[in-house]
Amino acid sequence: MKDSFTKYERARIIGARALQIAMGAPILLKMKKEDYEKMRYNPINIAKKEFEEGILPLSIKKPLPEKSKK
Repeated sequence: MKDSFTKYERARIIGARALQIAMGAPILLKMKKEDYEKMRYNPINIAKKEFEEGILPLSIKKPLPEKSKK
């Protein structure tokens, strides 16, 4: 699923999730404390890991192109 996003959508999703984490949202990853310490508790790194695992509670709606009526 993560391959279907453009680099801009990927950046937007990770940035939005990192902001949520920084504001106190619960972290969805189940990892050991040592793993969080390796990431230095950085919200962006945590959001990237959540994105890679495919467990983010965010989605993007992409409109389909409309056919022109000629």
